[in-house]
Amino acid sequence: MAPNKSIDAVKALRQNLQTDALLGAASVPVSMTRVAQRAAERAASPSEPSGRTGTTRRTGDKAERLRRLYEDHVRNCTLCHLATMRTQVVFGQGNPDARIVFVGEAPGFEEDRQGLAFVGRAGHLLTAMIERGMGLKREDVYICNVLKCRPPNNRTPSTDEIAACAPHLFEQLRIIEPQVIIALGAPAAQTLLNTKDSIGRLRGRFHDFYPSGSALVGNPIPLMATYHPAYLLRSPWEKRKAWEDLKRVMERLGLPIPEGYR
Repeated sequence: MAPNKSIDAVKALRQNLQTDALLGAASVPVSMTRVAQRAAERAASPSEPSGRTGTTRRTGDKAERLRRLYEDHVRNCTLCHLATMRTQVVFGQGNPDARIVFVGEAPGFEEDRQGLAFVGRAGHLLTAMIERGMGLKREDVYICNVLKCRPPNNRTPSTDEIAACAPHLFEQLRIIEPQVIIALGAPAAQTLLNTKDSIGRLRGRFHDFYPSGSALVGNPIPLMATYHPAYLLRSPWEKRKAWEDLKRVMERLGLPIPEGYR
């Protein structure tokens, strides 16, 4: 192999290893179980108050509105047949005044058991993406799903289920008013953008999401679609693309990108 090609190959390998390290891989070959355990151990303390006038009151108002949405419309929802199968509703959790909201497709086994979004293996990888990659605390962001109940065997949500549950998600987003939404996987991105395009076509660029449901009413929220952490667990070679998507969000929000990972 020519010297220049050898240098290029080493540089590419180093970049891939750096990306894996940021998004949860600590060694090659990757043991995702160990990665998830290490990510879970990175317990984050609550974020400090910003000190801005009115911030505490505004956050409190949003928290109360989210609580009312949960109590009045979601907690005992029976709009689709999933209500008869769930252990409990998984509403979502995080900072009511978050700059970033992550939206997945539906709860899995652990989420249904605990009543919290993204707490299984995919959730541990998401934590690593947020904390190691983006330099934030998990408590800084808000995390939820399109569906609030687990589909049988973690199958892809049906059209009827999405139609019944999406209004709850849209109201969550209207209340939180994030600066950016990150849609994790095709079902979330397709629901929010009202499209059938694949995640491969949607990722890598910003889209406009209108909380009102109409481009004629209100201002849009920038939305970045990327791969679901569960897919990244199955296809770790796609992590680099997911990291590129996260970097675009960080650049838009003015968040620092670690030296050597730009």
